[in-house]
Amino acid sequence: MLVDLVNKYLISENVKVGNKIKTLNYEEVVYSDFYSNYLHQNVPCIIKNITSDWECQKMWVRTNTPNLEYLETNFGNASVPVANCNEKYYNSHAKTTMLLRDYISYWQKYKKFPDNNQCLYLKDWHFLKEFPDYEIYRVPLMFASDWLNEYLLSKPDFDDYRFVYMGPKGSWTPLHADVFSSFSWSVNICGRKKWVFFPPGEELNLKNKFGELVYSVESEHLKDNALYPNYKNLVEPFVLIQEVGDAIFVPSEWHHQVWNLEDTISINHNWINACNIKIVWKDLLNNLNKIKAEIADCQDMEDWDNQCQLILKSVFGMDINDFLYFIFYIADVRLNCLDNDDLLKLNYSDYSFGKNHIIHDLLSLSHVLSLLKENCLGSKSMNKIINLIERIETFK
Repeated sequence: MLVDLVNKYLISENVKVGNKIKTLNYEEVVYSDFYSNYLHQNVPCIIKNITSDWECQKMWVRTNTPNLEYLETNFGNASVPVANCNEKYYNSHAKTTMLLRDYISYWQKYKKFPDNNQCLYLKDWHFLKEFPDYEIYRVPLMFASDWLNEYLLSKPDFDDYRFVYMGPKGSWTPLHADVFSSFSWSVNICGRKKWVFFPPGEELNLKNKFGELVYSVESEHLKDNALYPNYKNLVEPFVLIQEVGDAIFVPSEWHHQVWNLEDTISINHNWINACNIKIVWKDLLNNLNKIKAEIADCQDMEDWDNQCQLILKSVFGMDINDFLYFIFYIADVRLNCLDNDDLLKLNYSDYSFGKNHIIHDLLSLSHVLSLLKENCLGSKSMNKIINLIERIETFK
């Protein structure tokens, strides 16, 4: 069935059916098994029947299509980020902001005359930050360990990484890997999507001779051996069709491209936890080292280190200090729970974690802290790192 659907909805001959992605049923998923077999192993999967009790599934959808009238009535004055799928900006889409009511007006016209309008995709809308009293969905249990949003929601002035996406048939997202080398999950509440996945390392075969990642896996330029000399080595991708109620787990460092095959609404989170924190640190450090190498001829300039950090933040999404503040917060919260014999009560859901999960988190942090210690950061940070390592050692 999956192969038939994929063949039916293939966008171009350049994308072929390759590896299979495991399908799970939400009611049968055991948290510890999912944690060990998917999060820890960093492999994708699809989970069926997630949204049966979600408010947005009931109110935002009517006769299997987006309930645009409801959305406009209740949220029409919200300012939303919108990407133009017809306009390339570096290796992404050009973006702007619109009022939701104006985007819905565009969408209604586009449905009637799709060839006469730009294809616009509402992406990365921080809906819950703007409307915190609307409990439109519940984070699925297997995605509950979410350090990133736990940390960001403790900072009122920071944006979270919990998003709503909405787009007409034909809207799409270019080939990319997720911010911070984070995990992500995406749940369809309306419509159908096609996903193409490439395991870590395969992106090297999708870069041209200048080291630039191809914009789309449909690009005819990939057939140019002189421009993309490694494309011939590319393994067949993982391809799947996401239906209503399906959750897609996207592991760290997996490049992917996504198309909306129908008018679609989805809920998306990026997150980091004990399973991928070492990957995040490794990729952060690798990016910093590349930046230092690229601008090594400027090393004698004043404030060179800070300039490297500024570039790192623009490229990776965070710098070294951002990472330190993040893991220090996560460690301190968990150590405080253990000191007071408390459960870890999450600020982004009604889940709680007990002692064993808290200690597991801390042990994973201890390893990363040891790696940080080896990189000889500033004395103030070093004292904090050593202190945390010593405190965590007492719980081994």
